[in-house]
Amino acid sequence: MPSLVAFVPVSVLVVAVPGPSVLFAVGRALTLGRRSALLTVVGNGAGLAVQAATIATGVGALLAAMSGALVVLRVAGGLYLGWLGVQAIRRRREPAPTVGPSSAGAGADLRAGFVVGVSNPKTLVFLTALLPQFVPATAAPAPQMAALGAIFAVVAILGDSVWALGAGAARGWFARSPRRLQGVQAAGGVVLIGLGTYSIASGARA
Repeated sequence: MPSLVAFVPVSVLVVAVPGPSVLFAVGRALTLGRRSALLTVVGNGAGLAVQAATIATGVGALLAAMSGALVVLRVAGGLYLGWLGVQAIRRRREPAPTVGPSSAGAGADLRAGFVVGVSNPKTLVFLTALLPQFVPATAAPAPQMAALGAIFAVVAILGDSVWALGAGAARGWFARSPRRLQGVQAAGGVVLIGLGTYSIASGARA
Protein backbone atom coordinates (compact mmCIF):
# COMPACT_ATOMS: atom_id res chain seq x y z
CA MET A 1 0.00 0.00 0.00
CA PRO A 2 2.76 2.58 0.77
CA SER A 3 4.26 1.96 -2.67
CA LEU A 4 0.88 2.55 -4.30
CA VAL A 5 0.38 5.79 -2.38
CA ALA A 6 3.75 7.01 -3.64
CA PHE A 7 3.27 5.73 -7.19
CA VAL A 8 -0.02 7.51 -7.93
CA PRO A 9 1.22 11.11 -7.44
CA VAL A 10 4.37 10.31 -9.42
CA SER A 11 2.20 9.00 -12.27
CA VAL A 12 0.02 12.12 -12.14
CA LEU A 13 3.08 14.36 -12.39
CA VAL A 14 4.49 12.39 -15.31
CA VAL A 15 1.19 12.39 -17.21
CA ALA A 16 0.67 16.11 -16.55
CA VAL A 17 3.73 16.91 -18.69
CA PRO A 18 2.53 17.06 -22.32
CA GLY A 19 4.17 14.38 -24.44
CA PRO A 20 3.54 12.44 -27.65
CA SER A 21 0.26 10.94 -26.41
CA VAL A 22 -1.09 14.39 -25.54
CA LEU A 23 -0.10 15.85 -28.89
CA PHE A 24 -1.64 12.86 -30.64
CA ALA A 25 -4.92 13.26 -28.73
CA VAL A 26 -5.01 17.00 -29.46
CA GLY A 27 -4.31 16.38 -33.14
CA ARG A 28 -7.12 13.84 -33.33
CA ALA A 29 -9.50 16.19 -31.53
CA LEU A 30 -8.75 19.01 -33.96
CA THR A 31 -9.02 16.85 -37.06
CA LEU A 32 -11.79 14.42 -36.13
CA GLY A 33 -13.53 15.74 -33.03
CA ARG A 34 -13.91 15.01 -29.34
CA ARG A 35 -15.36 11.50 -29.61
CA SER A 36 -12.54 10.31 -31.84
CA ALA A 37 -9.92 11.86 -29.56
CA LEU A 38 -11.36 10.22 -26.42
CA LEU A 39 -11.46 6.81 -28.09
CA THR A 40 -7.88 7.36 -29.21
CA VAL A 41 -6.92 8.17 -25.61
CA VAL A 42 -8.48 4.90 -24.43
CA GLY A 43 -6.60 2.99 -27.12
CA ASN A 44 -3.37 4.69 -26.10
CA GLY A 45 -3.98 3.64 -22.49
CA ALA A 46 -4.47 0.06 -23.61
CA GLY A 47 -1.14 0.24 -25.43
CA LEU A 48 0.54 1.47 -22.25
CA ALA A 49 -1.01 -1.41 -20.31
CA VAL A 50 0.45 -3.87 -22.83
CA GLN A 51 3.85 -2.23 -22.42
CA ALA A 52 3.56 -2.65 -18.65
CA ALA A 53 2.65 -6.31 -19.09
CA THR A 54 5.73 -6.90 -21.27
CA ILE A 55 7.89 -5.19 -18.66
CA ALA A 56 6.38 -7.35 -15.90
CA THR A 57 7.32 -10.49 -17.83
CA GLY A 58 10.85 -9.23 -18.49
CA VAL A 59 10.38 -8.58 -22.20
CA GLY A 60 10.31 -4.82 -21.67
CA ALA A 61 13.74 -4.79 -20.06
CA LEU A 62 15.10 -6.84 -22.95
CA LEU A 63 13.69 -4.46 -25.55
CA ALA A 64 14.94 -1.46 -23.61
CA ALA A 65 18.46 -2.91 -23.77
CA MET A 66 18.23 -3.44 -27.54
CA SER A 67 18.83 -0.09 -29.22
CA GLY A 68 17.91 -1.54 -32.61
CA ALA A 69 14.46 -2.55 -31.38
CA LEU A 70 13.85 0.94 -30.03
CA VAL A 71 14.85 2.47 -33.36
CA VAL A 72 12.36 0.25 -35.17
CA LEU A 73 9.63 1.25 -32.71
CA ARG A 74 10.37 4.94 -33.12
CA VAL A 75 10.44 4.82 -36.91
CA ALA A 76 7.34 2.63 -37.22
CA GLY A 77 5.38 4.82 -34.83
CA GLY A 78 6.59 7.97 -36.56
CA LEU A 79 5.57 6.73 -40.00
CA TYR A 80 2.12 5.82 -38.70
CA LEU A 81 1.65 9.26 -37.14
CA GLY A 82 2.79 10.91 -40.34
CA TRP A 83 0.31 8.84 -42.37
CA LEU A 84 -2.53 9.88 -40.07
CA GLY A 85 -1.51 13.52 -40.43
CA VAL A 86 -1.39 13.35 -44.22
CA GLN A 87 -4.81 11.67 -44.27
CA ALA A 88 -6.25 14.43 -42.09
CA ILE A 89 -4.91 17.16 -44.39
CA ARG A 90 -5.99 15.40 -47.60
CA ARG A 91 -9.53 14.84 -46.34
CA ARG A 92 -10.07 18.15 -44.55
CA ARG A 93 -12.81 19.18 -47.01
CA GLU A 94 -14.85 16.02 -46.44
CA PRO A 95 -17.80 16.08 -44.01
CA ALA A 96 -16.63 15.58 -40.43
CA PRO A 97 -18.03 12.05 -39.95
CA THR A 98 -15.91 10.74 -42.83
CA VAL A 99 -12.63 12.56 -42.21
CA GLY A 100 -9.58 10.36 -41.88
CA PRO A 101 -9.29 6.86 -40.43
CA SER A 102 -12.24 7.38 -38.07
CA SER A 103 -14.62 6.83 -40.98
CA ALA A 104 -14.25 3.14 -40.18
CA GLY A 105 -15.79 3.65 -36.74
CA ALA A 106 -14.76 3.51 -33.11
CA GLY A 107 -12.54 0.49 -33.70
CA ALA A 108 -10.26 2.53 -35.97
CA ASP A 109 -9.84 5.21 -33.30
CA LEU A 110 -9.04 2.63 -30.65
CA ARG A 111 -6.54 0.89 -32.93
CA ALA A 112 -4.85 4.18 -33.83
CA GLY A 113 -4.39 5.05 -30.17
CA PHE A 114 -3.24 1.54 -29.33
CA VAL A 115 -0.57 1.54 -32.04
CA VAL A 116 0.79 4.87 -30.82
CA GLY A 117 0.73 3.78 -27.18
CA VAL A 118 2.31 0.36 -27.63
CA SER A 119 4.98 1.65 -30.05
CA ASN A 120 6.14 4.56 -27.87
CA PRO A 121 9.73 3.60 -26.96
CA LYS A 122 10.18 6.45 -24.51
CA THR A 123 7.30 5.17 -22.40
CA LEU A 124 8.73 1.65 -22.58
CA VAL A 125 12.11 2.78 -21.30
CA PHE A 126 10.52 5.03 -18.68
CA LEU A 127 8.23 2.35 -17.29
CA THR A 128 11.06 -0.18 -17.31
CA ALA A 129 13.04 2.15 -15.06
CA LEU A 130 10.11 3.39 -12.96
CA LEU A 131 7.97 0.37 -12.10
CA PRO A 132 10.60 -1.71 -10.26
CA GLN A 133 11.25 1.22 -7.91
CA PHE A 134 7.77 0.86 -6.41
CA VAL A 135 7.74 -2.92 -5.96
CA PRO A 136 8.37 -4.02 -2.35
CA ALA A 137 11.30 -6.42 -1.97
CA THR A 138 9.02 -8.97 -0.32
CA ALA A 139 6.43 -8.95 -3.13
CA ALA A 140 6.31 -10.97 -6.34
CA PRO A 141 7.59 -8.45 -8.92
CA ALA A 142 5.62 -9.50 -12.02
CA PRO A 143 2.05 -9.07 -10.68
CA GLN A 144 3.05 -5.92 -8.78
CA MET A 145 4.54 -4.26 -11.86
CA ALA A 146 1.59 -5.30 -14.02
CA ALA A 147 -0.82 -3.75 -11.50
CA LEU A 148 1.20 -0.52 -11.26
CA GLY A 149 1.37 -0.35 -15.04
CA ALA A 150 -2.40 -0.68 -15.26
CA ILE A 151 -2.77 2.16 -12.75
CA PHE A 152 -0.40 4.30 -14.81
CA ALA A 153 -2.49 3.58 -17.92
CA VAL A 154 -5.67 4.69 -16.13
CA VAL A 155 -3.98 7.89 -14.94
CA ALA A 156 -2.78 8.53 -18.49
CA ILE A 157 -6.29 8.04 -19.88
CA LEU A 158 -7.75 10.50 -17.39
CA GLY A 159 -5.02 13.09 -17.94
CA ASP A 160 -5.00 12.87 -21.74
CA SER A 161 -8.80 13.04 -21.78
CA VAL A 162 -8.63 16.53 -20.29
CA TRP A 163 -6.50 17.68 -23.21
CA ALA A 164 -8.76 15.90 -25.70
CA LEU A 165 -11.89 17.53 -24.26
CA GLY A 166 -10.28 20.96 -24.34
CA ALA A 167 -9.16 20.60 -27.95
CA GLY A 168 -12.55 19.15 -28.89
CA ALA A 169 -14.30 22.16 -27.38
CA ALA A 170 -12.06 24.52 -29.37
CA ARG A 171 -12.86 22.57 -32.53
CA GLY A 172 -16.58 23.12 -31.86
CA TRP A 173 -16.09 26.86 -32.24
CA PHE A 174 -14.16 26.38 -35.47
CA ALA A 175 -16.90 24.06 -36.76
CA ARG A 176 -19.28 27.01 -37.07
CA SER A 177 -17.38 28.01 -40.20
CA PRO A 178 -16.44 25.42 -42.86
CA ARG A 179 -13.32 27.42 -43.72
CA ARG A 180 -12.22 27.62 -40.10
CA LEU A 181 -12.91 23.92 -39.60
CA GLN A 182 -10.84 22.99 -42.64
CA GLY A 183 -8.04 25.13 -41.27
CA VAL A 184 -8.09 23.50 -37.84
CA GLN A 185 -8.25 20.03 -39.38
CA ALA A 186 -5.19 20.87 -41.45
CA ALA A 187 -3.46 22.22 -38.33
CA GLY A 188 -4.21 18.98 -36.51
CA GLY A 189 -2.72 17.06 -39.41
CA VAL A 190 0.41 19.20 -39.25
CA VAL A 191 0.70 18.42 -35.52
CA LEU A 192 0.56 14.69 -36.25
CA ILE A 193 3.10 14.96 -39.07
CA GLY A 194 5.43 16.99 -36.85
CA LEU A 195 5.11 14.44 -34.07
CA GLY A 196 5.83 11.62 -36.49
CA THR A 197 8.84 13.45 -37.92
CA TYR A 198 10.21 14.01 -34.42
CA SER A 199 9.77 10.33 -33.61
CA ILE A 200 11.61 9.27 -36.79
CA ALA A 201 14.40 11.79 -36.18
CA SER A 202 14.81 10.51 -32.64
CA GLY A 203 15.17 7.01 -34.01
CA ALA A 204 17.77 8.15 -36.53
CA ARG A 205 19.86 9.70 -33.75
CA ALA A 206 19.60 6.63 -31.51
